[in-house]
Amino acid sequence: MHIDYNCVPSVIYTHPEVAWVGKTEEDLKAEGVSYKIGSFPFMANSRAKTVNDSEGFVKILSDKATDKILGVHIIGPIAGEMIAEGVLAMEYGATAEDIARVCHAHPTMSEAFKVQPFQNLSFTNHFI
Repeated sequence: MHIDYNCVPSVIYTHPEVAWVGKTEEDLKAEGVSYKIGSFPFMANSRAKTVNDSEGFVKILSDKATDKILGVHIIGPIAGEMIAEGVLAMEYGATAEDIARVCHAHPTMSEAFKVQPFQNLSFTNHFI
């Protein structure tokens, strides 16, 4: 069995929670990789506002040329659970566009994961 250690998530169980998988911006800069950033704040997420827990954001780093997801970083409510979507996406070589095209239920925290990749695409985003 092969384990891609770049796809092993890390979680800090604080409030707000912090979770990440893959590369950081610092890693990518040091490696000379051109990348794009998509970020979406929980303060714009309907579910987070409804439960009065809207601190934080979801950020996805993707390769500028291929759009392949290189890192996912979440600070906010249920980040430790939401990071699984990023892990799965990275494990299977998904792009930010792949995430953007997946239907997420509304209103849910996971919508924050879906909405931000649109910032890297030519589509119109409902959060500007």
